[in-house]
Amino acid sequence: MKGKIASDELVYLPLGGAGEIGMNLNLYGFGPPQNRKWLMVDLGIGFGDETIPGVDVVMPDITFIEEHRKNLVGLVLTHAHEDHIGAVPWLWSRLKCPIYATPFTAAVLNAKISDEGSAQDARIRVLQLSARQKIGPFDVELITLTHSIPEPNAVAIRTPLGTILNTGDWKIDPNPLIGVTTDEEALRRLGDEGVLAMTCDSTNVFVPGRSGSEDDVRTALTRVVLECRGRVAVTAFASNVARLESVIAAAHAARRHVALVGRSMFRIVNAARETGYLKSATGLIDAEEARDLPPGRVLYLCTGSQGEPGSALQRIAAGEHRDVSLEKGDTVIFSSRVIPGNEKTVFALQNALAARDVEIITDQDHHVHVSGHPARDELADMYRWVRPRIAIPVHGEMRHLHEHARLARSLQVPETLVAGNGAMIRLAPGRPEQVDQVPSGRMHRDGALVVPAHESGAKARRSMSFAGFVAVTLVIDGRSRLVADPVVVAEGIPEKIVGALTEAATDAAGRLRRLDDDGETAETVRRAVRRAAQSDWGKRPVVRVEVVRI
Repeated sequence: MKGKIASDELVYLPLGGAGEIGMNLNLYGFGPPQNRKWLMVDLGIGFGDETIPGVDVVMPDITFIEEHRKNLVGLVLTHAHEDHIGAVPWLWSRLKCPIYATPFTAAVLNAKISDEGSAQDARIRVLQLSARQKIGPFDVELITLTHSIPEPNAVAIRTPLGTILNTGDWKIDPNPLIGVTTDEEALRRLGDEGVLAMTCDSTNVFVPGRSGSEDDVRTALTRVVLECRGRVAVTAFASNVARLESVIAAAHAARRHVALVGRSMFRIVNAARETGYLKSATGLIDAEEARDLPPGRVLYLCTGSQGEPGSALQRIAAGEHRDVSLEKGDTVIFSSRVIPGNEKTVFALQNALAARDVEIITDQDHHVHVSGHPARDELADMYRWVRPRIAIPVHGEMRHLHEHARLARSLQVPETLVAGNGAMIRLAPGRPEQVDQVPSGRMHRDGALVVPAHESGAKARRSMSFAGFVAVTLVIDGRSRLVADPVVVAEGIPEKIVGALTEAATDAAGRLRRLDDDGETAETVRRAVRRAAQSDWGKRPVVRVEVVRI
Protein backbone atom coordinates (compact mmCIF):
# COMPACT_ATOMS: atom_id res chain seq x y z
CA MET A 1 0.00 0.00 0.00
CA LYS A 2 1.25 3.49 -0.84
CA GLY A 3 2.70 5.26 2.19
CA LYS A 4 1.10 8.23 3.87
CA ILE A 5 2.12 11.82 3.26
CA ALA A 6 2.04 14.67 5.76
CA SER A 7 -1.22 16.21 4.55
CA ASP A 8 -3.21 12.96 4.42
CA GLU A 9 -6.23 12.53 6.68
CA LEU A 10 -8.60 9.64 7.36
CA VAL A 11 -12.19 10.79 7.87
CA TYR A 12 -15.56 9.22 8.56
CA LEU A 13 -18.81 10.78 7.32
CA PRO A 14 -22.28 9.23 7.81
CA LEU A 15 -25.03 10.54 5.54
CA GLY A 16 -27.66 8.03 6.68
CA GLY A 17 -28.23 5.57 9.52
CA ALA A 18 -26.64 7.66 12.28
CA GLY A 19 -29.42 8.66 14.67
CA GLU A 20 -32.01 6.59 12.80
CA ILE A 21 -32.67 2.98 11.87
CA GLY A 22 -32.53 2.61 8.10
CA MET A 23 -31.15 4.59 5.16
CA ASN A 24 -27.60 3.43 5.87
CA LEU A 25 -24.85 5.34 4.07
CA ASN A 26 -21.32 5.61 5.46
CA LEU A 27 -18.46 7.40 3.72
CA TYR A 28 -14.75 6.96 4.45
CA GLY A 29 -12.31 9.47 3.05
CA PHE A 30 -8.53 9.30 2.70
CA GLY A 31 -6.04 11.84 1.42
CA PRO A 32 -5.42 15.58 1.71
CA PRO A 33 -8.54 17.63 2.51
CA GLN A 34 -8.56 19.29 -0.90
CA ASN A 35 -8.42 15.99 -2.79
CA ARG A 36 -9.80 13.15 -0.67
CA LYS A 37 -10.73 9.84 -2.21
CA TRP A 38 -14.01 8.47 -0.90
CA LEU A 39 -15.29 4.94 -0.33
CA MET A 40 -19.04 4.49 0.25
CA VAL A 41 -20.39 1.58 2.28
CA ASP A 42 -24.11 0.89 1.69
CA LEU A 43 -26.82 3.06 0.14
CA GLY A 44 -30.17 2.19 1.71
CA ILE A 45 -33.73 3.41 2.14
CA GLY A 46 -36.40 3.96 4.75
CA PHE A 47 -40.14 3.94 4.14
CA GLY A 48 -42.70 6.71 4.18
CA ASP A 49 -45.38 7.02 6.85
CA GLU A 50 -48.45 9.12 7.62
CA THR A 51 -46.31 12.19 8.29
CA ILE A 52 -45.22 12.32 4.63
CA PRO A 53 -48.35 11.37 2.65
CA GLY A 54 -47.75 10.19 -0.90
CA VAL A 55 -44.08 9.40 -0.31
CA ASP A 56 -43.28 5.73 -0.92
CA VAL A 57 -39.60 5.64 -0.02
CA VAL A 58 -37.16 7.87 1.87
CA MET A 59 -33.47 8.01 0.97
CA PRO A 60 -30.40 9.83 2.27
CA ASP A 61 -29.53 13.15 0.67
CA ILE A 62 -26.37 12.45 -1.37
CA THR A 63 -25.72 16.05 -2.43
CA PHE A 64 -22.27 16.14 -0.78
CA ILE A 65 -20.87 12.99 -2.37
CA GLU A 66 -22.59 13.73 -5.67
CA GLU A 67 -20.56 16.97 -5.80
CA HIS A 68 -17.39 14.92 -5.10
CA ARG A 69 -18.25 11.91 -7.25
CA LYS A 70 -15.06 12.22 -9.34
CA ASN A 71 -13.27 11.17 -6.13
CA LEU A 72 -15.74 8.39 -5.23
CA VAL A 73 -13.79 5.20 -5.93
CA GLY A 74 -16.49 2.67 -5.15
CA LEU A 75 -19.61 1.53 -3.30
CA VAL A 76 -19.31 -1.62 -1.17
CA LEU A 77 -22.58 -3.29 -0.13
CA THR A 78 -22.51 -5.23 3.14
CA HIS A 79 -25.67 -7.26 2.45
CA ALA A 80 -28.97 -7.21 0.55
CA HIS A 81 -31.43 -5.65 2.98
CA GLU A 82 -33.42 -2.69 1.66
CA ASP A 83 -32.00 -0.31 4.25
CA HIS A 84 -28.54 -1.05 2.84
CA ILE A 85 -29.10 -1.43 -0.94
CA GLY A 86 -32.59 -0.06 -1.64
CA ALA A 87 -31.51 3.39 -2.85
CA VAL A 88 -28.98 2.07 -5.37
CA PRO A 89 -31.45 1.73 -8.28
CA TRP A 90 -32.63 5.30 -7.73
CA LEU A 91 -29.45 7.18 -6.84
CA TRP A 92 -26.60 5.33 -8.55
CA SER A 93 -27.02 7.30 -11.79
CA ARG A 94 -25.97 10.41 -9.83
CA LEU A 95 -22.76 8.71 -8.71
CA LYS A 96 -21.70 6.36 -11.54
CA CYS A 97 -19.17 4.55 -9.35
CA PRO A 98 -18.25 0.83 -9.35
CA ILE A 99 -20.42 -1.33 -7.07
CA TYR A 100 -18.96 -4.26 -5.11
CA ALA A 101 -21.15 -7.04 -3.69
CA THR A 102 -21.12 -10.75 -2.92
CA PRO A 103 -23.10 -13.09 -5.22
CA PHE A 104 -26.43 -13.13 -3.35
CA THR A 105 -26.45 -9.37 -2.79
CA ALA A 106 -25.57 -8.81 -6.45
CA ALA A 107 -28.41 -11.12 -7.55
CA VAL A 108 -30.97 -9.31 -5.39
CA LEU A 109 -29.75 -5.90 -6.57
CA ASN A 110 -29.81 -6.94 -10.22
CA ALA A 111 -33.41 -8.10 -9.79
CA LYS A 112 -34.37 -4.79 -8.18
CA ILE A 113 -32.73 -2.83 -10.98
CA SER A 114 -34.53 -4.96 -13.56
CA ASP A 115 -37.91 -4.55 -11.83
CA GLU A 116 -37.60 -0.83 -11.25
CA GLY A 117 -36.20 0.02 -14.66
CA SER A 118 -33.44 2.28 -13.35
CA ALA A 119 -29.64 2.20 -13.18
CA GLN A 120 -29.59 -0.35 -16.00
CA ASP A 121 -25.95 0.47 -16.76
CA ALA A 122 -24.78 0.01 -13.16
CA ARG A 123 -21.53 -1.91 -12.95
CA ILE A 124 -21.77 -4.58 -10.22
CA ARG A 125 -18.49 -6.32 -9.49
CA VAL A 126 -19.04 -9.61 -7.70
CA LEU A 127 -16.72 -10.40 -4.80
CA GLN A 128 -16.60 -13.83 -3.23
CA LEU A 129 -16.97 -14.25 0.54
CA SER A 130 -13.80 -13.25 2.45
CA ALA A 131 -12.45 -11.47 -0.64
CA ARG A 132 -9.80 -8.78 -0.42
CA GLN A 133 -9.91 -5.98 -2.99
CA LYS A 134 -7.91 -2.82 -3.64
CA ILE A 135 -10.34 0.06 -4.28
CA GLY A 136 -8.52 3.34 -4.88
CA PRO A 137 -6.31 3.99 -1.84
CA PHE A 138 -8.36 1.58 0.30
CA ASP A 139 -7.45 -2.07 0.90
CA VAL A 140 -10.86 -3.66 1.50
CA GLU A 141 -11.45 -7.08 3.06
CA LEU A 142 -14.84 -8.75 3.53
CA ILE A 143 -15.31 -10.67 6.78
CA THR A 144 -18.20 -13.11 6.91
CA LEU A 145 -20.76 -12.60 9.69
CA THR A 146 -24.24 -13.95 10.41
CA HIS A 147 -27.47 -11.97 10.11
CA SER A 148 -31.06 -12.55 8.95
CA ILE A 149 -30.03 -12.76 5.29
CA PRO A 150 -27.42 -14.71 3.33
CA GLU A 151 -23.88 -13.36 2.94
CA PRO A 152 -23.69 -10.50 5.46
CA ASN A 153 -20.24 -8.97 5.61
CA ALA A 154 -18.22 -6.69 7.80
CA VAL A 155 -15.90 -4.49 5.74
CA ALA A 156 -12.33 -4.01 6.94
CA ILE A 157 -10.91 -0.84 5.35
CA ARG A 158 -7.12 -0.58 5.59
CA THR A 159 -5.35 2.72 4.96
CA PRO A 160 -1.85 4.04 5.73
CA LEU A 161 -3.40 5.94 8.67
CA GLY A 162 -5.18 2.98 10.21
CA THR A 163 -7.85 0.32 9.74
CA ILE A 164 -11.58 0.81 10.13
CA LEU A 165 -14.05 -2.04 10.57
CA ASN A 166 -17.59 -1.33 9.34
CA THR A 167 -19.66 -4.18 10.78
CA GLY A 168 -22.86 -3.69 8.79
CA ASP A 169 -25.73 -5.62 10.38
CA TRP A 170 -24.82 -8.78 12.24
CA LYS A 171 -25.40 -11.16 15.11
CA ILE A 172 -23.60 -14.26 16.38
CA ASP A 173 -25.65 -17.30 15.40
CA PRO A 174 -24.03 -20.65 16.20
CA ASN A 175 -26.32 -22.40 13.69
CA PRO A 176 -27.66 -19.98 11.06
CA LEU A 177 -29.00 -22.87 8.91
CA ILE A 178 -28.00 -21.11 5.68
CA GLY A 179 -24.45 -19.97 5.09
CA VAL A 180 -21.47 -20.23 7.42
CA THR A 181 -21.00 -19.02 10.97
CA THR A 182 -19.31 -15.77 11.98
CA ASP A 183 -15.62 -15.74 11.01
CA GLU A 184 -14.33 -15.21 14.54
CA GLU A 185 -10.79 -16.10 13.50
CA ALA A 186 -10.68 -13.26 10.91
CA LEU A 187 -12.04 -10.78 13.46
CA ARG A 188 -9.48 -11.80 16.07
CA ARG A 189 -6.71 -11.60 13.46
CA LEU A 190 -7.83 -8.09 12.53
CA GLY A 191 -7.84 -7.14 16.21
CA ASP A 192 -4.27 -8.44 16.59
CA GLU A 193 -3.25 -6.38 13.55
CA GLY A 194 -4.77 -3.27 15.14
CA VAL A 195 -8.06 -1.50 14.47
CA LEU A 196 -8.27 2.27 14.69
CA ALA A 197 -12.07 2.52 14.68
CA MET A 198 -15.15 0.30 14.45
CA THR A 199 -18.54 1.51 13.21
CA CYS A 200 -20.94 -0.98 14.75
CA ASP A 201 -24.63 -1.97 14.71
CA SER A 202 -26.58 -0.53 17.70
CA THR A 203 -30.09 -1.86 17.04
CA ASN A 204 -30.37 -4.20 20.03
CA VAL A 205 -28.02 -2.48 22.44
CA PHE A 206 -30.77 -2.36 25.07
CA VAL A 207 -31.44 -6.13 24.79
CA PRO A 208 -29.61 -8.25 27.39
CA GLY A 209 -28.06 -11.61 26.61
CA ARG A 210 -27.98 -13.03 23.08
CA SER A 211 -30.30 -12.76 20.10
CA GLY A 212 -30.89 -16.51 19.60
CA SER A 213 -30.49 -18.91 16.71
CA GLU A 214 -32.48 -19.61 13.55
CA ASP A 215 -32.23 -23.30 14.41
CA ASP A 216 -34.44 -22.78 17.47
CA VAL A 217 -37.02 -20.92 15.39
CA ARG A 218 -37.24 -23.80 12.90
CA THR A 219 -38.09 -26.20 15.71
CA ALA A 220 -40.77 -23.90 17.13
CA LEU A 221 -42.32 -23.12 13.73
CA THR A 222 -42.60 -26.80 12.90
CA ARG A 223 -44.38 -27.48 16.20
CA VAL A 224 -46.80 -24.57 15.73
CA VAL A 225 -47.68 -25.43 12.12
CA LEU A 226 -48.30 -29.06 13.03
CA GLU A 227 -50.92 -27.90 15.56
CA CYS A 228 -52.86 -25.76 13.05
CA ARG A 229 -55.96 -27.16 11.36
CA GLY A 230 -57.20 -24.70 8.74
CA ARG A 231 -55.25 -22.62 6.25
CA VAL A 232 -51.97 -21.24 7.54
CA ALA A 233 -50.32 -18.02 6.39
CA VAL A 234 -46.84 -17.19 7.62
CA THR A 235 -45.49 -13.70 7.14
CA ALA A 236 -41.78 -12.98 7.46
CA PHE A 237 -39.16 -10.70 5.99
CA ALA A 238 -38.67 -12.13 2.51
CA SER A 239 -34.92 -11.55 2.72
CA ASN A 240 -34.56 -13.98 5.63
CA VAL A 241 -33.85 -16.98 3.45
CA ALA A 242 -33.15 -19.27 6.41
CA ARG A 243 -36.58 -18.38 7.80
CA LEU A 244 -38.23 -19.09 4.44
CA GLU A 245 -36.52 -22.48 4.38
CA SER A 246 -37.72 -23.13 7.94
CA VAL A 247 -41.32 -22.29 7.02
CA ILE A 248 -41.12 -24.58 4.01
CA ALA A 249 -39.66 -27.38 6.17
CA ALA A 250 -42.46 -26.87 8.72
CA ALA A 251 -45.06 -27.05 5.95
CA HIS A 252 -43.59 -30.24 4.56
CA ALA A 253 -43.60 -31.79 8.04
CA ALA A 254 -47.31 -30.97 8.26
CA ARG A 255 -47.94 -32.28 4.71
CA ARG A 256 -48.88 -28.83 3.44
CA HIS A 257 -48.13 -27.31 0.04
CA VAL A 258 -46.40 -23.93 0.10
CA ALA A 259 -47.58 -21.01 -2.02
CA LEU A 260 -45.52 -17.83 -2.25
CA VAL A 261 -47.56 -14.61 -2.06
CA GLY A 262 -45.96 -11.23 -2.75
CA ARG A 263 -43.53 -9.99 -5.40
CA SER A 264 -40.51 -9.70 -3.10
CA MET A 265 -40.96 -13.33 -2.03
CA PHE A 266 -40.47 -14.43 -5.63
CA ARG A 267 -37.54 -12.03 -6.11
CA ILE A 268 -35.67 -13.34 -3.05
CA VAL A 269 -36.42 -17.01 -3.74
CA ASN A 270 -35.17 -16.63 -7.31
CA ALA A 271 -31.99 -14.86 -6.14
CA ALA A 272 -31.41 -17.54 -3.47
CA ARG A 273 -31.78 -20.38 -5.96
CA GLU A 274 -29.56 -18.58 -8.47
CA THR A 275 -26.75 -18.39 -5.91
CA GLY A 276 -27.06 -21.93 -4.53
CA TYR A 277 -29.37 -21.43 -1.54
CA LEU A 278 -32.84 -22.92 -0.87
CA LYS A 279 -31.91 -26.20 -2.53
CA SER A 280 -34.41 -28.03 -0.33
CA ALA A 281 -37.27 -25.65 -1.19
CA THR A 282 -39.12 -27.93 -3.58
CA GLY A 283 -42.76 -28.32 -4.49
CA LEU A 284 -43.73 -24.64 -4.33
CA ILE A 285 -47.05 -23.85 -5.98
CA ASP A 286 -48.90 -20.75 -7.14
CA ALA A 287 -51.49 -19.12 -4.91
CA GLU A 288 -54.03 -19.77 -7.65
CA GLU A 289 -53.35 -23.53 -7.42
CA ALA A 290 -53.68 -23.41 -3.62
CA ARG A 291 -57.31 -22.27 -3.89
CA ASP A 292 -58.29 -25.80 -4.94
CA LEU A 293 -56.57 -27.52 -2.00
CA PRO A 294 -58.28 -28.50 1.27
CA PRO A 295 -57.61 -25.84 3.97
CA GLY A 296 -55.45 -28.23 5.99
CA ARG A 297 -53.13 -28.84 3.07
CA VAL A 298 -52.00 -25.31 2.25
CA LEU A 299 -49.54 -22.80 3.72
CA TYR A 300 -49.13 -19.32 2.31
CA LEU A 301 -45.74 -17.65 2.70
CA CYS A 302 -46.57 -13.94 2.54
CA THR A 303 -44.97 -10.53 2.46
CA GLY A 304 -46.43 -7.75 4.59
CA SER A 305 -45.25 -8.48 8.13
CA GLN A 306 -45.01 -4.71 8.79
CA GLY A 307 -48.50 -3.95 7.48
CA GLU A 308 -47.12 -2.19 4.39
CA PRO A 309 -49.92 -0.70 2.25
CA GLY A 310 -50.51 -2.88 -0.79
CA SER A 311 -48.50 -5.80 0.56
CA ALA A 312 -49.81 -9.34 0.18
CA LEU A 313 -51.01 -9.82 3.77
CA GLN A 314 -52.56 -6.36 3.93
CA ARG A 315 -54.65 -7.13 0.84
CA ILE A 316 -55.59 -10.54 2.27
CA ALA A 317 -56.73 -8.94 5.54
CA ALA A 318 -58.81 -6.42 3.60
CA GLY A 319 -60.42 -9.17 1.51
CA GLU A 320 -58.90 -7.70 -1.65
CA HIS A 321 -56.47 -10.43 -2.73
CA ARG A 322 -57.40 -12.15 -5.94
CA ASP A 323 -56.24 -15.64 -4.97
CA VAL A 324 -56.07 -15.81 -1.17
CA SER A 325 -58.83 -15.50 1.42
CA LEU A 326 -58.73 -16.33 5.12
CA GLU A 327 -61.61 -16.98 7.51
CA LYS A 328 -62.56 -18.53 10.82
CA GLY A 329 -60.39 -21.57 11.58
CA ASP A 330 -57.37 -20.19 9.68
CA THR A 331 -54.15 -18.97 11.30
CA VAL A 332 -51.64 -16.23 10.54
CA ILE A 333 -48.16 -16.57 12.06
CA PHE A 334 -46.08 -13.39 12.32
CA SER A 335 -42.53 -14.79 12.12
CA SER A 336 -41.10 -11.30 12.49
CA ARG A 337 -40.79 -8.40 14.91
CA VAL A 338 -42.46 -5.04 14.75
CA ILE A 339 -39.93 -2.50 13.49
CA PRO A 340 -40.05 0.62 15.70
CA GLY A 341 -42.36 3.13 14.06
CA ASN A 342 -44.53 0.46 12.40
CA GLU A 343 -46.65 -0.34 15.44
CA LYS A 344 -49.81 1.36 14.13
CA THR A 345 -49.76 -0.35 10.75
CA VAL A 346 -48.98 -3.78 12.19
CA PHE A 347 -51.70 -3.56 14.85
CA ALA A 348 -54.19 -2.32 12.24
CA LEU A 349 -53.32 -5.35 10.10
CA GLN A 350 -53.74 -7.73 13.03
CA ASN A 351 -57.08 -6.14 13.94
CA ALA A 352 -58.28 -6.58 10.37
CA LEU A 353 -57.36 -10.25 10.51
CA ALA A 354 -59.02 -10.65 13.92
CA ALA A 355 -62.20 -9.12 12.48
CA ARG A 356 -62.25 -12.08 10.08
CA ASP A 357 -61.98 -14.43 13.08
CA VAL A 358 -58.49 -15.50 12.03
CA GLU A 359 -56.18 -16.72 14.80
CA ILE A 360 -52.98 -14.66 15.14
CA ILE A 361 -49.69 -16.02 16.49
CA THR A 362 -46.69 -13.76 17.17
CA ASP A 363 -43.33 -14.06 18.87
CA GLN A 364 -45.12 -13.10 22.08
CA ASP A 365 -46.99 -16.43 21.91
CA HIS A 366 -44.34 -18.83 20.58
CA HIS A 367 -40.64 -18.72 19.68
CA VAL A 368 -41.33 -17.99 16.01
CA HIS A 369 -38.78 -15.19 15.54
CA VAL A 370 -35.27 -14.18 16.55
CA SER A 371 -33.61 -10.89 15.78
CA GLY A 372 -30.86 -10.49 13.24
CA HIS A 373 -29.02 -7.93 15.36
CA PRO A 374 -26.60 -8.38 18.26
CA ALA A 375 -27.76 -8.19 21.86
CA ARG A 376 -25.39 -6.92 24.56
CA ASP A 377 -23.40 -10.13 25.10
CA GLU A 378 -22.73 -10.39 21.37
CA LEU A 379 -21.60 -6.77 21.23
CA ALA A 380 -19.22 -7.52 24.10
CA ASP A 381 -17.81 -10.48 22.12
CA MET A 382 -17.21 -8.29 19.08
CA TYR A 383 -15.33 -5.69 21.12
CA ARG A 384 -13.21 -8.39 22.76
CA TRP A 385 -12.25 -9.80 19.37
CA VAL A 386 -11.64 -6.55 17.46
CA ARG A 387 -10.36 -4.28 20.26
CA PRO A 388 -10.77 -0.97 18.39
CA ARG A 389 -9.25 2.22 19.73
CA ILE A 390 -12.40 4.17 18.79
CA ALA A 391 -15.99 2.92 18.98
CA ILE A 392 -18.45 4.64 16.62
CA PRO A 393 -22.04 3.43 17.16
CA VAL A 394 -24.26 3.47 14.04
CA HIS A 395 -27.55 1.91 12.89
CA GLY A 396 -29.71 3.25 15.69
CA GLU A 397 -31.64 6.19 17.02
CA MET A 398 -29.74 8.62 19.23
CA ARG A 399 -30.75 6.80 22.40
CA HIS A 400 -29.26 3.59 20.93
CA LEU A 401 -26.04 5.32 19.93
CA HIS A 402 -25.45 6.86 23.35
CA GLU A 403 -26.20 3.59 25.16
CA HIS A 404 -23.84 1.77 22.78
CA ALA A 405 -21.12 4.32 23.58
CA ARG A 406 -21.66 3.70 27.32
CA LEU A 407 -21.38 -0.05 26.75
CA ALA A 408 -18.16 0.38 24.74
CA ARG A 409 -16.61 2.48 27.51
CA SER A 410 -17.54 -0.19 30.05
CA LEU A 411 -15.67 -2.67 27.85
CA GLN A 412 -12.52 -0.52 28.11
CA VAL A 413 -12.64 0.94 24.61
CA PRO A 414 -10.35 4.01 24.91
CA GLU A 415 -12.52 6.45 22.93
CA THR A 416 -16.15 6.64 21.77
CA LEU A 417 -17.75 8.93 19.20
CA VAL A 418 -21.45 9.59 18.67
CA ALA A 419 -21.82 11.37 15.35
CA GLY A 420 -25.05 12.25 13.57
CA ASN A 421 -25.64 12.38 9.85
CA GLY A 422 -23.51 15.01 8.15
CA ALA A 423 -20.80 15.15 10.85
CA MET A 424 -17.37 14.71 9.26
CA ILE A 425 -15.02 13.15 11.80
CA ARG A 426 -11.24 13.15 11.34
CA LEU A 427 -10.05 9.83 12.77
CA ALA A 428 -6.37 10.31 12.03
CA PRO A 429 -3.86 11.78 12.44
CA GLY A 430 -4.23 12.94 16.02
CA ARG A 431 -7.22 12.59 18.30
CA PRO A 432 -10.60 12.12 16.61
CA GLU A 433 -12.61 15.30 16.22
CA GLN A 434 -15.36 16.78 14.07
CA VAL A 435 -13.84 18.91 11.32
CA ASP A 436 -16.91 19.76 9.23
CA GLN A 437 -20.69 19.54 8.99
CA VAL A 438 -21.86 18.78 5.46
CA PRO A 439 -25.39 18.93 4.02
CA SER A 440 -27.45 15.91 4.98
CA GLY A 441 -31.13 15.15 5.02
CA ARG A 442 -33.74 13.19 3.11
CA MET A 443 -34.65 12.51 -0.49
CA HIS A 444 -38.21 11.41 -1.23
CA ARG A 445 -39.22 8.94 -3.88
CA ASP A 446 -42.55 10.46 -4.77
CA GLY A 447 -44.14 8.30 -7.43
CA ALA A 448 -41.64 8.12 -10.28
CA LEU A 449 -39.62 11.12 -9.05
CA VAL A 450 -36.74 11.43 -6.59
CA VAL A 451 -36.65 14.92 -5.09
CA PRO A 452 -35.23 16.65 -1.98
CA ALA A 453 -37.64 16.39 0.95
CA HIS A 454 -38.43 20.11 0.90
CA GLU A 455 -39.44 19.90 -2.79
CA SER A 456 -41.64 16.81 -2.61
CA GLY A 457 -44.88 18.56 -1.66
CA ALA A 458 -45.30 16.22 1.31
CA LYS A 459 -45.59 19.12 3.76
CA ALA A 460 -48.45 20.67 1.77
CA ARG A 461 -50.17 17.29 1.44
CA ARG A 462 -49.86 16.80 5.19
CA SER A 463 -51.45 20.20 5.78
CA MET A 464 -54.28 19.39 3.38
CA SER A 465 -54.85 16.01 5.00
CA PHE A 466 -55.23 17.73 8.38
CA ALA A 467 -57.35 20.77 7.46
CA GLY A 468 -58.47 20.45 3.85
CA PHE A 469 -58.06 22.71 0.86
CA VAL A 470 -59.95 25.78 -0.38
CA ALA A 471 -59.64 27.30 -3.86
CA VAL A 472 -61.01 30.81 -4.41
CA THR A 473 -61.40 32.33 -7.88
CA LEU A 474 -61.86 36.10 -8.31
CA VAL A 475 -62.98 37.39 -11.71
CA ILE A 476 -62.07 41.09 -12.21
CA ASP A 477 -62.94 43.32 -15.15
CA GLY A 478 -60.84 45.96 -16.92
CA ARG A 479 -61.77 48.62 -14.35
CA SER A 480 -60.53 46.42 -11.49
CA ARG A 481 -63.98 45.54 -10.19
CA LEU A 482 -65.37 42.15 -9.19
CA VAL A 483 -67.57 40.82 -11.97
CA ALA A 484 -69.34 38.38 -9.63
CA ASP A 485 -69.12 36.86 -6.18
CA PRO A 486 -65.94 34.83 -5.58
CA VAL A 487 -66.19 31.18 -6.54
CA VAL A 488 -65.14 28.95 -3.62
CA VAL A 489 -64.35 25.25 -4.06
CA ALA A 490 -63.58 23.34 -0.85
CA GLU A 491 -62.20 19.82 -0.37
CA GLY A 492 -62.10 18.15 3.04
CA ILE A 493 -64.04 21.05 4.62
CA PRO A 494 -67.31 20.71 6.57
CA GLU A 495 -70.14 21.74 4.24
CA LYS A 496 -71.72 23.99 6.85
CA ILE A 497 -68.81 26.49 6.84
CA VAL A 498 -68.39 26.84 3.06
CA GLY A 499 -70.94 29.68 3.00
CA ALA A 500 -68.99 31.55 5.67
CA LEU A 501 -65.79 31.17 3.65
CA THR A 502 -67.49 32.55 0.54
CA GLU A 503 -68.83 35.49 2.56
CA ALA A 504 -65.36 36.16 4.00
CA ALA A 505 -63.82 36.18 0.51
CA THR A 506 -66.50 38.57 -0.79
CA ASP A 507 -66.16 40.96 2.16
CA ALA A 508 -62.37 41.00 1.94
CA ALA A 509 -62.39 41.79 -1.79
CA GLY A 510 -65.07 44.46 -1.24
CA ARG A 511 -63.00 46.27 1.39
CA LEU A 512 -60.16 46.89 -1.02
CA ARG A 513 -60.41 50.30 -2.71
CA ARG A 514 -59.02 49.03 -5.98
CA LEU A 515 -58.35 45.53 -7.17
CA ASP A 516 -55.48 46.52 -9.42
CA ASP A 517 -52.72 44.66 -7.50
CA ASP A 518 -53.35 40.94 -8.06
CA GLY A 519 -50.83 39.84 -5.43
CA GLU A 520 -52.26 42.09 -2.71
CA THR A 521 -55.83 41.11 -3.61
CA ALA A 522 -55.07 37.37 -3.51
CA GLU A 523 -53.20 37.59 -0.17
CA THR A 524 -55.92 39.70 1.48
CA VAL A 525 -58.62 37.23 0.46
CA ARG A 526 -56.50 34.22 1.42
CA ARG A 527 -55.95 35.50 4.95
CA ALA A 528 -59.63 36.39 5.37
CA VAL A 529 -60.75 32.90 4.34
CA ARG A 530 -58.26 31.23 6.72
CA ARG A 531 -59.42 33.47 9.59
CA ALA A 532 -63.04 32.60 8.90
CA ALA A 533 -62.24 28.89 8.89
CA GLN A 534 -60.36 29.25 12.17
CA SER A 535 -63.25 31.18 13.74
CA ASP A 536 -66.04 28.82 12.65
CA TRP A 537 -64.19 25.48 12.57
CA GLY A 538 -61.02 25.81 14.64
CA LYS A 539 -58.71 24.80 11.78
CA ARG A 540 -56.79 26.69 9.11
CA PRO A 541 -57.03 24.97 5.70
CA VAL A 542 -54.63 25.42 2.82
CA VAL A 543 -56.10 28.29 0.76
CA ARG A 544 -55.18 29.22 -2.80
CA VAL A 545 -56.60 32.33 -4.50
CA GLU A 546 -56.53 32.83 -8.28
CA VAL A 547 -57.23 36.24 -9.85
CA VAL A 548 -58.65 36.12 -13.39
CA ARG A 549 -58.89 39.34 -15.41
CA ILE A 550 -61.34 39.72 -18.29
